Amino acid sequence: MENKILIIEDNDQNLYLLTFILEKHGYEVFAARDGIEGIAAAGRVRPALILLDIQLPEMDGYDVARNLRANPALAEVPIVAVTSYAMAGDREKALLAGCTGYLEKPINPDTFMQQVREHLPS
Repeated sequence: MENKILIIEDNDQNLYLLTFILEKHGYEVFAARDGIEGIAAAGRVRPALILLDIQLPEMDGYDVARNLRANPALAEVPIVAVTSYAMAGDREKALLAGCTGYLEKPINPDTFMQQVREHLPS
């Protein structure tokens, strides 16, 4: 579990970049393309961390986070919103939905791993 990261992201370029960086640093990456698939994958994979886009097909990231928090087996897994939503109140909305962190897109590849590690269990 400690090196598994689930990315719930529907954009191919964003998914590729996140996966590339994480795998380069030794993490095993799993991907889901929408919220419903992401919830199912989280239950199967039991990741150490979930990176969650907010603007997703089928179910938005806020609903995904609330759903994951309602599952006792996943309630303690850190969820980091990785999103282009950067207006006033967006961070707070993600945190209220159950996210434990918030990163704005576009990500900075030079600081991304440091930001991710802040949310991984020790």
